[in-house]
Amino acid sequence: MSLTDDQLMIDLQSGDSAAFEILVTRYQGSLIGFFMRNTRDIQFSEDLAQETLLKVYNQAWDYMPLGRFRGWMFRIARNLLIDNIRRRSNDALIRAVRRQPDEEQQALARVAAEILPPDDQVQATELARLVDELLCEIPDEQRQTFTLHHYAELSLPEVAEIMSVPLATCKSRLRLAREKLSEKLLSRGISVMNSTE
Repeated sequence: MSLTDDQLMIDLQSGDSAAFEILVTRYQGSLIGFFMRNTRDIQFSEDLAQETLLKVYNQAWDYMPLGRFRGWMFRIARNLLIDNIRRRSNDALIRAVRRQPDEEQQALARVAAEILPPDDQVQATELARLVDELLCEIPDEQRQTFTLHHYAELSLPEVAEIMSVPLATCKSRLRLAREKLSEKLLSRGISVMNSTE
């Protein structure tokens, strides 16, 4: 039976470094994916994921085991993203990147399955790749809301907490992100249906 994130954090607070290794294995890919969709730079994303995990390790004593580990960790990740993006040049957001095969393909398939009409499921992977590319064309707050919800698989209340906004604002940003992505896809001749929460 695998340990919960909270139990791993309690073990880490007690000095068990093996607990941290499990957390790294469990979340490193998700963190890299989150950063990739917001920076379009694989090396920068890997660095930010590592920095996030180091902060998790160094701030373990600050974590309260209330079943909200992923939200706490992604809040650290988002804060690092904001701080680092401010320091980098704007061209980091539009760089071409190579793809992460396994985890990214699964996340892309989930997004495609959610926004494609049922008869077009065959084209799901292509659509998901296009959505991934179009993410850099929508505003930061909407993109971060979309990626945290769809790719990091966080609930909207968790995303709202991470982004320090009311749930209604979070829902609005997600709706706007979906609408803008749908419009951009439509301009490329791809019709999609907007899913609702």
